[in-house]
Amino acid sequence: MSRPGPPRPDPGADPAYAALKARIIARTGHHYYVDKDDLLIERLRRRFREVGAADCAAYAALLSDGAQGEAEWARLEAEITVGETFFFRYAEQFQALRERILPALIAARASERTLRIWSAGCSTGAEPYSLSILVQELLGDALPNWRVSILATDISAEALATARAAEYGRWALRTMPPAERLRYFTRLPPAPGIRREGGYALRPEFRGLVRFERGNLLTLADPQARDGERFDLILCRNVLIYFDARTVSAVVRGLGRRLRPDGWLLLGHAEPSPAFAGFLDAVSLPGTVAYRTLSDAPALPPVVLAEPELPSIAPPVVRGGALADATLTDAPGLPAVSADEAMPRTVISAGAAQRAQAILLHDVSDQGVSERDRIRVLADAGDTGSAWRALRIALDRDPTDPALRFYEGLLARALGRDAEAERALRAALYLDRGFVMAHYHLGLLLIALDRPGEAARALDNAIALSQALAEALGSDTVLPEGDGVSAGDVAVGAAAARAALGRGSRSS
Repeated sequence: MSRPGPPRPDPGADPAYAALKARIIARTGHHYYVDKDDLLIERLRRRFREVGAADCAAYAALLSDGAQGEAEWARLEAEITVGETFFFRYAEQFQALRERILPALIAARASERTLRIWSAGCSTGAEPYSLSILVQELLGDALPNWRVSILATDISAEALATARAAEYGRWALRTMPPAERLRYFTRLPPAPGIRREGGYALRPEFRGLVRFERGNLLTLADPQARDGERFDLILCRNVLIYFDARTVSAVVRGLGRRLRPDGWLLLGHAEPSPAFAGFLDAVSLPGTVAYRTLSDAPALPPVVLAEPELPSIAPPVVRGGALADATLTDAPGLPAVSADEAMPRTVISAGAAQRAQAILLHDVSDQGVSERDRIRVLADAGDTGSAWRALRIALDRDPTDPALRFYEGLLARALGRDAEAERALRAALYLDRGFVMAHYHLGLLLIALDRPGEAARALDNAIALSQALAEALGSDTVLPEGDGVSAGDVAVGAAAARAALGRGSRSS
């Protein structure tokens, strides 16, 4: 019978936890943890056990202890950064790289024969090594005549050490056919750790183009920082999820400054933002979106959403209970809202009701049921987990479908993941700037997050667009993804929410 060990420190109950958390976020920029105390506390417990820290104050003192503190910062940053990755992740983006982006760059740089690439947030190296493989395939016999460099940076020293070793388990190569594994890797014998069943070492010719350096993307957000080296291609994927919206915009602006003429920038599928349009051009490619500097590509047609004068309307009716129990098919119009009510739940329209039972029973063979209907019905039946899994599968197939991003936002909100919900709704609006229901739900979310200025802008956009549709096509025009709600209904409902928000602002 084993003896109980000493009690584990509980960072969450420690009065010094809040200050430590704020310090960690300020140092790393990982605003991802602002509303995820459980995750951060779990990771802090691991570091406490490793270094023998009794509490948050002791650990904070260690972080301030000169060289020893810097070493611990590196280990902590590795702990709190999610490092899951694999070779040729996001097939659509690598297809765009293979068929459009890299061939265009090779042609543009043919006279100087140089190609400079930056993998920002490279984790354990699968991304920059995938780029090395792809570049060498495209250049072929011409490679010796080119100067190709791939800079790979990450905040985690531990991840960089793994990347430099260039040894991987089977899971990191899971999308790669066996023939390609043999072409790019050599087999390793079984060994402790990740190679219990044998692993794979990247062949030396694919390592040579890549150099690894430790770096923090937050330096790009510093307006006083020098721009440094410029690149033909930058990948910064699944890194921005850790930062708040203002930092994301500053980092992406900094990345744009690091692009050479005709350069390209690729972000993660869920990371686009309409705010980028002020300093980058978005280029739609099959299955993904890439960015270029404004002078490098034809500007996309601007969509100007006016700030209309609101019509005089009756005060909204504040119903009892949270709107989480309301539907968009209530009559008349949309449910009225107040500034402290939650986002309404979406339900299927009456026309889809007959298919609901078959969807829930997974008997969809003869029903002609779309993925969207299935996701909606699962969510409305309370099976949010199944709805979320179905949504992720659908997004893997079509990451640039604005309706799927819209439902991602609604489901994330239902799961209490407000930051993810906001990113998803903004992604839907980036892909379809005229998506009325996304503007409306974003406004409601921002009300719940106590961001009245941004909420007002989102609701103003919903009002302007729905009124324009009502004037052009009739007030009973049914809106996409609105469950039968008309443009006139949304205009009234959004205006009521906007008016209530205005009264709340004036009274505060």
